[in-house]
Amino acid sequence: MASTNSLALRATDLSRITVNTMRTSVNDLVRAAKARIEELSVEQLQAEIAAGTCTVIDIRDFRERLEKGAVPGAVSSPRGMLEFWFDPDSPYYREQFKFDDRYVLYCAGGQRSALAAAVLNDIGYTNIAHLEVGFNGWADAGGEVEDVSADSKWVKRS
Repeated sequence: MASTNSLALRATDLSRITVNTMRTSVNDLVRAAKARIEELSVEQLQAEIAAGTCTVIDIRDFRERLEKGAVPGAVSSPRGMLEFWFDPDSPYYREQFKFDDRYVLYCAGGQRSALAAAVLNDIGYTNIAHLEVGFNGWADAGGEVEDVSADSKWVKRS
């Protein structure tokens, strides 16, 4: 017959195994998000911009924008505020964001924007996509880059 201590140890070991096998990695989260969102190539985004059919949303941190520039005309909506600015139930809601409008999100490499697009879908936005290769892929493909430092309130001027 097993002692109480050995049974407790086995239950503890089992819970550790269960917790470890149920872990979801960031790669799993990104893969799941990409499976349920629309991904655009650089060429597809360029076509939508030229047609005037979307608002491009840059979810990168402002420091990334200042250092590397942005897709011309992109609206800055940092990842940390995205849900709050897009959700009308939030006290931080920005009225410029409407459920029926078309939005294409991007980050540096396409992972944060995939997660962000999935979250916007979850809160009711149905016409959302993201730039699969992110800003770095955009720039590498020769996409136009706007210097946003000239009008940034975060740049110290003398």
